[in-house]
Amino acid sequence: MDEPDVKMMAECIRRDRDCADACAFTARLLMRASALHPEACRLCAEACARCAEECERHAAHHEHCRVCAEACRRCEALCRELAA
Repeated sequence: MDEPDVKMMAECIRRDRDCADACAFTARLLMRASALHPEACRLCAEACARCAEECERHAAHHEHCRVCAEACRRCEALCRELAA
C-alpha cells in the first residue's frame, strides 16, 4: 500500500491477497490431511497462477513483484502436483 501509484497496483494487490488467502486455506487443509485437499490445491494453483501473471507484469520495476511471481510459480507447480 506504500507504492507511489497504488491505483496502478490495485489489481496486483488484489491478486496478492487472494493468493495469500488461498494458500493459507490450502495449508490448513493439508496439515489436517483433509479429503478436500485436491480441490483446495486446484484453487490455490489457480490463485497462484493469476497472482504470478500480474506480478510478472511489474517485475522489471519492482523487486518485490519479481520475488512474489517466482514464489507463486513454485507454489502453483506444487499445488498442481498435490491436486493430481
